[in-house]
Parts: sequence; C-alpha cells; structure tokens
Amino acid sequence: MRKNLIAANWKMYKTPDQTCAFFREFLPMVAGHDRDEVAVFPPFIDLPAAAEAAKGSNVSVGGQDLYWEKEGAFTGEISPAMLLSLGCTHVIIGHSERRQYFGETDDTVNLKLKAALEAGLTPIVCVGEVLEEREAGLTDDVLRRQCVRAFHKLSGKKASKLVIAYEPVWAIGTGKTATPQIAAEAHALIRGEVAKALGDSLATNVRILYGGSVKPENAKALMAEEEIDGALVGGASLDPKSFTAIVKY
Repeated sequence: MRKNLIAANWKMYKTPDQTCAFFREFLPMVAGHDRDEVAVFPPFIDLPAAAEAAKGSNVSVGGQDLYWEKEGAFTGEISPAMLLSLGCTHVIIGHSERRQYFGETDDTVNLKLKAALEAGLTPIVCVGEVLEEREAGLTDDVLRRQCVRAFHKLSGKKASKLVIAYEPVWAIGTGKTATPQIAAEAHALIRGEVAKALGDSLATNVRILYGGSVKPENAKALMAEEEIDGALVGGASLDPKSFTAIVKY
C-alpha cells in the first residue's frame, strides 16, 4: 500500500511571521493524523520558521526548488545541502511555473532530481501538459517525453524516494480540475513510464500526486482513485482550515 502524500506548495506567499501563525493554527488540527504523509513547501525565506514550528510534529518541510551544484558562483540559487541544513526533507522539482516563467527544462529537471536523490532528499518531480497540448491530443506524448528525460541515466536503486506530481497546467489556478478519471489515466501512463525507465518494483511503489486546483470540495473524489497517491495543493493550502480539510479528505 502506498501512503498518500498531501503537499502544500505556498509559491510566493507568506512572511516568516505569517508562517509561524499558519503552523500555530494548523498543527493542532492535524495532530495524530497518520493516514497520510503531510509536507509544507514555503518560500526559502520562511524555511527556518517552518522547520522550527514543525519540529517534533507529523508535518515535514521542503524547498520549492534547488540547484544541482553543491556550491559556487550561482547567484540566487540554493543547494541540496542548504535545504538539509534548514531541516528540509523534501523538495519540489520542475514545477510548471518554474518551466513556464524561469526556463526550467526537462534536462535541468534531470540534473536537479539526481542532486536531490544524492543528498537524501525526497523529490517531487512535476510533469504535465498545457491547454494547447491537451487540445491537440499531445498529452501522452508530453508526459512520456518529460518522464524519459527526467529519469535519464537514473538507477531504480537510487530513485527509491522519488515522488511524481501530475500537474495538468490548464487546471492550475484556473478553477478547472481534471476529472478523477482524466487524472487517473495520466497517472497510469506515468507509472508505465516509471516501469520502463526504473523497473516494475519502483513503479508499483512510486507515489504519483495530483496537482491542479485541488480543493476541499474535490479532494475526496480525487483521492478515491487507486492511481492517485496524494495531492500537490497550491492556493487552497495557504489557509490552515482549508488545507486541513484536504488533509482529512
């Protein structure tokens, strides 16, 4: 049985003080909840406050991105070791916004994934199609390409911590949600690509999250699908009560 992971991607929201306030309200509401793994991904500036607040709780903390080099003249970047030093256990890689606005490619996703696994972090690798690709019937091709390149020269043995998030980009922040069936079909295709690249055993165990306008109202129906192993939640994770409702779907 794969344990669902419910992940909160805060994007560029909240100051350290607001982060502390969130955890003060959120942690008591999910205390003792062990059916699912829960992780929060705040902006880098909030990580010390989040890690301190979450210490000793059932909630993990992660970074929204990383760079693949250990150190160097890379202004504005953050290394795997830096994330670990702040208490992070997880990291998001290749989010659609990183791809869309900041030049992230399938090849840089591959480099970041290898660096995260090497450091012992749990990476959530994001894949997904934009509206034009879906309407052109290219969803399967896009997902296959993204998976093949992300897993290039990766061994199944080293990838045991891998988590994948399927993000239909057309459903992020638009209020549109892929139906549970559409999401499940995409997840099945992704799982097949994992099997080809990394072996059947890893494919059976890898968790594939759904990320695309997950809300308290649709979380239960999405999580009921056998192929969906949790959620990468954006806007609805910024409010403690809303995120708690999703965690407790």
